[in-house]
Amino acid sequence: MAEREAPFFPREKLIERQKYFQQIHKHTYLKGPLDKVTSVAIPLALAITSAYLIGKGIYNMSHGIGKKE
Repeated sequence: MAEREAPFFPREKLIERQKYFQQIHKHTYLKGPLDKVTSVAIPLALAITSAYLIGKGIYNMSHGIGKKE
């Protein structure tokens, strides 16, 4: 008979984590401890940065700043 491979986590830990995630009444993508960083903070930072750069580009074009001769 082939030997069974040991699970990555002990069964007790796995059941404990499942209970933890099942009792939280948040959106599915915000259940983990660091999910707010990846789902909210990073996209918000990208949106703010791109809005700033677009605004800066429009300002420079309207005032003729940074033109190449």
